[in-house]
Amino acid sequence: MPSSDQNYDAIVLGAGGAGLMAAAAAGQAGARILVIDHAEKPGKKILISGGGRCNFTNNGTGPENFLSENPHFAKSALKRYTQWDFLALVERHGIAWHEKTLGQLFCDGSARQIVAMLLEECRRGGVEIRLSTAIGEIGHADGMFRVACASARQLVIATGGPSIPKMGATGIAYDIARRFGLDVVSPRPALVPFTLGQDDALFKAIPGVAFPAVARVGDMSFPEAALFTHKGLSGPAILQVSSYWSPGEPVSLCVLPDANGVLRAARQDMPRAHLKAVLSRHLPARLAEAMSSRIGLGREMGNCSDAELSDAAEMLTALTFRPTGTEGYAKAEVTAGGISTAVLSSKTMEARDVPGLYAIGEAVDVTGWLGGYNFQWAWSSGVAAGRAVAERAKAA
Repeated sequence: MPSSDQNYDAIVLGAGGAGLMAAAAAGQAGARILVIDHAEKPGKKILISGGGRCNFTNNGTGPENFLSENPHFAKSALKRYTQWDFLALVERHGIAWHEKTLGQLFCDGSARQIVAMLLEECRRGGVEIRLSTAIGEIGHADGMFRVACASARQLVIATGGPSIPKMGATGIAYDIARRFGLDVVSPRPALVPFTLGQDDALFKAIPGVAFPAVARVGDMSFPEAALFTHKGLSGPAILQVSSYWSPGEPVSLCVLPDANGVLRAARQDMPRAHLKAVLSRHLPARLAEAMSSRIGLGREMGNCSDAELSDAAEMLTALTFRPTGTEGYAKAEVTAGGISTAVLSSKTMEARDVPGLYAIGEAVDVTGWLGGYNFQWAWSSGVAAGRAVAERAKAA
C-alpha cells in the first residue's frame, strides 16, 4: 500500500481518454504523474465506443461543433491540438483507420488499439496508473492536493460526467469542483434518445423503422438517420438535436423533403391511388402506413384538393412531436453542462482561482456533436492541461 508521503507533480483523477491524454502529455514533458481511477481497467468508455471500433475523431472538427455557455472556450485547445495531430499519433502507432460518413474516423480493428496506444504513451512518460482505487476525500493545504495516499501540487479532474452509469460513470467531477468553489452548469443527458407519450403511440408501434430525415429543434437541424423505438425516437439525427432540446420543446422531422412535388405528381400520375401507396414508394412500408394514418387523407389522390395536399406535405416535411423526456443518463452518450468554463483558463484548463487545479474532457461544460467530436475534445483539453502541468512543475 503506498505511503502518504508519495509526492507527484500532478495527480490525474480518471483513466479515461482525457485523463490518459493529459497524463501522457505531462509525463513526456518531464512531470511525475499519477493517474487514479476507481474502475478495474482504463478507457472503459473508449472500449464500447463506435460499436467497439472507436470513432476517435472527426476530420471536420471545429469550435462550431460544440455547445457550451461560452461557445468560444473550446477554440484555443482545439487549435493547439487538432484532429490531425491525433490522427498522426494514431498512425505512428500503426493503427489502421477508415473514414465513414460526415468525416467520422474509426479504427479498422478495435477500440482496444486506442486504449493500448494511450497506455503506451503514458508508459513512455513514466506515468503511474492506479486502478480500482477510490478517490475518497481530497485534502488541500499548503499548496498540496492529497488524494488516496498521494500528494501533488497539481490536480486534474478528468472523471467525466454521469452518462452511462453502468460503466461506473458518476457526477463526482461536480462534487470535486464545488469542493473547491468552482461553478457548475447544470448537467443533463446529451446525445440521448427521446421518449414519446400516448399521443404518439402510432409511431411507437413501429419500432426498428429507420429512415433518412432532417431533425430540428429550434434553430438547429441535422440531416441524418432517424429511428423509431418502443419508447420513442432515436438514431443519429435525433441524438444530435437532443443536445439542444429543452423539456416542453417540439421536435420536428422532415421525412420526405419534396413532399409537395411528390403528392402533386401522384395526383396527376396515380389518381386512383391512396396516400399509403404513394408514400410506400418513398418511405419504409410501416412508416408509410403510420404517416397515412396520422395525415388521415382517406380519398383517392385524384380527388384531393390543393389545400389537402399542402396540409399533407407540411406534415411530411415537419412531422412534429413533443417528447415526454429522454431516456436519461443510462442511454446518453455524453453529458452536457458541467464545470463552468467561466472559472477555467481556455489555454491551460486551470481554475482561475485555485492554482494547480484543472478540469478537462466531459467534466467541463463543452459538449460535442455525435461523430468523434467529444473524443477530440478529450484529446485537445487533455493535452492543454498536460502541457500546463509540466510547465508549472518545471517552474516550481
